[in-house]
Amino acid sequence: MNFQHRRAHDEPEINLIPLIDVLLVILIFLAASTSFTRHRQLQVALPQAQAEAPDASPFLELAISRDGLYALDGHYIDAADDTALASSLRQAAAGKPDIALRIDADGQAAHAAVVRALEAARLAQIGRVHFLTQARP
Repeated sequence: MNFQHRRAHDEPEINLIPLIDVLLVILIFLAASTSFTRHRQLQVALPQAQAEAPDASPFLELAISRDGLYALDGHYIDAADDTALASSLRQAAAGKPDIALRIDADGQAAHAAVVRALEAARLAQIGRVHFLTQARP
């Protein structure tokens, strides 16, 4: 008597059709919910210099080199800090109540050197400050 039953060695079958259906639904959902925005660079409108008639009022001209050196009306000044530069500006503006300061900074000059000149003009109580530029061709 042989009580052992022969079992069929059937491989489990994987039904791929429902798997493909689910993947297609996920793909459609992702395609529908995705936003296609294009990130652009900042749109910046740069100012352009325009030539105007020079002011008739008296002015001091402060030149700033690319190395951060200062020249006031063509003469080199030793400006170790804001107060030294302000005292030089104050001495040059003595007796001239409505004087303006024209800053002619090199294009490669450090931003800190120009800000130091602006702070010195504020300390010297010079209210009008102009920047010299070159006109674009």
